[in-house]
Amino acid sequence: MSDADFDIIVVGSGCAGAVAAYVAAEAGKSVLVVERGNYAGAKNMTGGRIYSHALKQVFPNFEEEAPLERKITHERIAMLSPDSEMTIDFTSAELAEEGKDSYSVLRGPFDQWLAEKAEAAGAEYICGIAVEELIRDGAGKVCGVRAGEDEITAEVVIVAEGANALLSERSLGNPRPKPHEMAVGVKEVFGLPADRIEDRFLVPEGEGAAMLFVGDCTKGQVGGGFLYTNKDSISLGLVATVSTAAAGANPVPVYQMLEDFKNHPAVAPIIRGAKMVEHSGHMVSEGGYNMIPTYTFDGALVAGDAAMLCMNLGYMVRGMDFAVASGRMAAEAAVEALDSGDTSAAGLAGYQRRMEDSFVIQDLRTFSKWPHFMEEWDTMFTDYPVMVKEVFNAMFSVDGQPQQPLRKRIMPIVKKRGLIKTAMKMKKAVSAL
Repeated sequence: MSDADFDIIVVGSGCAGAVAAYVAAEAGKSVLVVERGNYAGAKNMTGGRIYSHALKQVFPNFEEEAPLERKITHERIAMLSPDSEMTIDFTSAELAEEGKDSYSVLRGPFDQWLAEKAEAAGAEYICGIAVEELIRDGAGKVCGVRAGEDEITAEVVIVAEGANALLSERSLGNPRPKPHEMAVGVKEVFGLPADRIEDRFLVPEGEGAAMLFVGDCTKGQVGGGFLYTNKDSISLGLVATVSTAAAGANPVPVYQMLEDFKNHPAVAPIIRGAKMVEHSGHMVSEGGYNMIPTYTFDGALVAGDAAMLCMNLGYMVRGMDFAVASGRMAAEAAVEALDSGDTSAAGLAGYQRRMEDSFVIQDLRTFSKWPHFMEEWDTMFTDYPVMVKEVFNAMFSVDGQPQQPLRKRIMPIVKKRGLIKTAMKMKKAVSAL
């Protein structure tokens, strides 16, 4: 019988950590979760939206009890120049189908619900303490954690500390992400009555919208804005690549970007009369598949944002479904290793096999070229929103002068950007997607 204090220690109680703790505890293992926030969700933020498919594998009836905000049935994508907006608004019954549906969530209550599920399954929690390092035995195998003055041992440690993965870097030797692979996210939540939200977004009662922005929201730099409708509030924010700020390439700091974004003609009417009730900031991984670190070690596994499992495709942002799935698979592999009596990297290799066979790694691999392509596609954030404005002005402006055929009005606008150059960029974009 093992002398370890616990079978499994989970570092962090976000989506990955709490789900890992729940699955392992449900399997009868002794589990300790160490969360540095004063409670689960205290330090977590997101736009935020979760696609239900991964959560349903763990909690089949989660819709009946989870603190969800709104089912997202409207998708909007907007291109912003300083004084214009072009928005695509799409809705479909298929977006609401079970297994394809998604929900807006607020991470505070949502993460607390996940933690309560883990505790009800038997996991123990320690909150308000940061894990400073992983401890190893004489053979170099991870065998526990050091938090403050305490050393707590376990057969397996699941590191789910989030995107600012200092523990993964310091104790496991994973490389620090490069500045162009990370972004800083800032978000504000605005209280607004439910009926007013539904009127402004033209959604049925109880349903909601997700909206992504590109262009002037980040002053022409790589990044974008986001908006999600909650029951009686709106989550609004933006992400901007760290390398932009670090290099001093953009004279506008991120906090000022957000202020200007809120005052943009496309955004100000949405939050008119709303009261800001929350402000938060967080690191976000943006490099996709090519920045995923090693996530299986002797005695340790890395899951969720700590494994850089996030994907921003411009029209869609995913992270929480990756976190939930990776947490589940990490716990399953840990339980399997414990039952076999081998918690070395070889014994825990079931985690990597599961990940490689799952949508998590396969989706990230499919779109692996996109992050690098976006870094070099500066015109998407600067000139294209202006070009779109000029095209639609040419279409809709009527000044009493005889009009030329539409083709003759639009082609000069595109040609001055280089018709072939623009077409080639679009072709590469489609290829990367």
